[in-house]
Amino acid sequence: MITIKKYAAIDIGSNAMRLLITNIVEQEGKETQFNKSALIRVPIRLGQDAFTSGIISEENKTRMVDAMEAFRLLMKVYKVERYKACATSAMRDSKNGLEITQIIKEKASIDIEIIDGKTEAAIIASSDLHTFIASDRTYLYVDVGGGSTEFSLFSEGKMVTSKSFRNGTVRLINDMVPESTWSEIETWIKETCAPYEEIILIGSGGNINKLFKLSGKLQDKPLSYLYLNSQYQYLNSLTYEQRIAELGLNTDRADVIIPATRIYLNAMKWSGARQLFVPKIGLSDGIVKAMYYGKI
Repeated sequence: MITIKKYAAIDIGSNAMRLLITNIVEQEGKETQFNKSALIRVPIRLGQDAFTSGIISEENKTRMVDAMEAFRLLMKVYKVERYKACATSAMRDSKNGLEITQIIKEKASIDIEIIDGKTEAAIIASSDLHTFIASDRTYLYVDVGGGSTEFSLFSEGKMVTSKSFRNGTVRLINDMVPESTWSEIETWIKETCAPYEEIILIGSGGNINKLFKLSGKLQDKPLSYLYLNSQYQYLNSLTYEQRIAELGLNTDRADVIIPATRIYLNAMKWSGARQLFVPKIGLSDGIVKAMYYGKI
C-alpha cells in the first residue's frame, strides 16, 4: 500500500518566480519518492528593481500579486496539502519587500518568508544533493541566482562550510558587482579548497541547466572546463537576438546566461575543478524536502 502526499514550493527569485508541485510517494519498506507533478515559471525580474532603485516597482508588485493568486488557484486544483514560499536576494534587498509580503498575504492568501543566503544554501542542501555526493570525494556546490551566489563545500559526505556572496546574474548585467566582490569570492574559494587535493564542481540554477541541455550530454555526465569556456566564448559572439532565435533561449535567459557562465568558470578556475556536474536540483526541490523532513 502506498500513500501519496502533495507538497508545493514557491521560489521567489531575482530573475523569476517558480511554483513546484511534488507528489511524495510513501511505501512501507521503501525509500520515499519525490516526483515532480508540475513546474510553473513566471519571468518577473524583481532584481532589476531591487538592485537598481532599491524598491519593487508598482508594475512588478501587481504582477507578483497576480502570479501568487494564480499559484494559489493551481495549488487548490492540484489539491496541495502543504506549501512553503521563500523569497531570496531581490526581496531581501528591496526596501518594500516586507510590505509586499503583507499585500500578497492579504490579496492572495500566500505567506512568504524572506530568507537569508545561509538559509538558502541550507535548504538547497536538503534536496537530493546527497545522492550525488560520494563520501570519498570533495565537492564545491555552486548555486547561481539573479542576486546572489551560494557556495558550499562538501567533504566525506558532509557539508564543511558555505557562504553567500552578493554576486548574481541580474546584478552583473547592471554592472553592480565591484571587483572587490570577485576578489572576496576568489580568496574564499582558494582558501576553502586549499586543504583538498581534488575538487569536483556541482552546479545548479536555471542557466547551468540550460547550458547542460544545450550540451546534449546524459544526466550523469559532467561538463568540462574547456567545454564551458568554449560555450562562454560562443555565447559572447552572438547578439541577444541571435541567442533567442538560434539557441531558443527565453528572453529573460538570453542576457543572464553569459554572466552566469562566467561565475561557474571562475569557480572552476579558482577551485582547480575540471569537471562540473549538473543534477536537476534547486531551491524549490530543497523546500519540499525540508518541509517533509521537518527542517522548516
